[in-house]
Amino acid sequence: MNEGTVLDVTGNIDNDKYYPARGRVVLHIDMNAFYCSVHEAEEPEKYRNRPTAVAGSVELRKGIIVTCSYAARKRGISTGMTVAQGLKKCPELILIKPDFHLYRKYSRAFMDIAYEYTPLLQAVSIDECYLDITGSKQFGTPLDIAHEIQARVADELGLPCSIGIAPNKLLAKMASDMKKPRGITVLRIRDVPALLWDKPCGELFGIGRKTAEKLKRLRIYTIGQLAAADERLLNEKFGVAGSWMKRAANGIDDSPVREERDKNKSIGHTTTLPRDVTQTEEVQRVLLNLADQVTRRLRRQNLVAQTVQITIRTPDMKTITRSQSLDTVIERAEDVYREACELYRRHWNEGRPIRLLGITLQNLVAKEESAVQLDLFNYEQQPKKESLTKTMDLLRDKFGENAVLTAGMLTDDPSALIRNHKIRGTSLQTDFLREPKEP
Repeated sequence: MNEGTVLDVTGNIDNDKYYPARGRVVLHIDMNAFYCSVHEAEEPEKYRNRPTAVAGSVELRKGIIVTCSYAARKRGISTGMTVAQGLKKCPELILIKPDFHLYRKYSRAFMDIAYEYTPLLQAVSIDECYLDITGSKQFGTPLDIAHEIQARVADELGLPCSIGIAPNKLLAKMASDMKKPRGITVLRIRDVPALLWDKPCGELFGIGRKTAEKLKRLRIYTIGQLAAADERLLNEKFGVAGSWMKRAANGIDDSPVREERDKNKSIGHTTTLPRDVTQTEEVQRVLLNLADQVTRRLRRQNLVAQTVQITIRTPDMKTITRSQSLDTVIERAEDVYREACELYRRHWNEGRPIRLLGITLQNLVAKEESAVQLDLFNYEQQPKKESLTKTMDLLRDKFGENAVLTAGMLTDDPSALIRNHKIRGTSLQTDFLREPKEP
């Protein structure tokens, strides 16, 4: 247990004293070096205690390292490096191709373990989640529950994780970062001055680099100075976020843990390209593959979408998102592809290099609850199109994603990597948790 831990477990003490009559107990579970840890769990004899890195394109030295093992980090490897930079620092670095099907399998598995201790589980990404265990005292103290979850994830899945215990989500997240890997840390509001106030503002969860720089220009350098700052000044410079920052710096966060295993706000898919693309034709092929994949997942959950968003990231890691809400809901790849191409045409200048592309569908509703508006000129063809789509989905479910391809997908351009590697992009969202489990 970390220095600064305030829960003292001695003997068989009544659990009631560890659960506040008013207030909450929140856990934040953060899987350690998740992708690399999954590969190590699958093939321990090949990867255990060795410097490994998962890279978007292991064949090309310009590929970006997505994550790396702790053994690799000790040798100077870090996320965001190019493959070439990583190999220069650590020639023995083992590069691994991403396998997002495998990552989703393990993600679902560790969250299933956590879900046994409370129904209030909020998945925020593929490798982390919040638990509200205020009503879980039958399982023991908060530390008992954290230790048990950590041990089960290690024993049953072979994965390491760090867990933060706190009265709110903000401090639970901060606590889980304090000791990695395999740490368990308790952080209460009364610990904040001693443990957080001397740290730079940029280390407060929710404050990015640009905001931290702006705070420095106001002579606010540490979390403690932010906690003591004039709220009117903060609101003047940052709007309503100013009040939030002051409260957060004092360890205050009222946001609830929202149980989302049965809900879905968006479905997205992105792909980091093996080389920068500049031509519209290349971009369109990538968008076609992404539209196909994201609508496949949409249909698996019997959902339809009313908003299409594209994500574009440049080689210098600048990211833009642009979205368009529609008059009617959609579910077919051709409709999503059309809207994505239109967003690209309106908001991007051809010739500027692109490193990553993504499509996200938002404003999702259950298909049976939506009034699907048929095109007045094509209503007779609509049932045929739906029947064809269902047939294609069934063929892919049985024979694999490459069983049915459209003409635009038969190419050796960068987007082909999405299919050929059986990755077809990166899904870091959590909608797969609502899909039926595979046998």
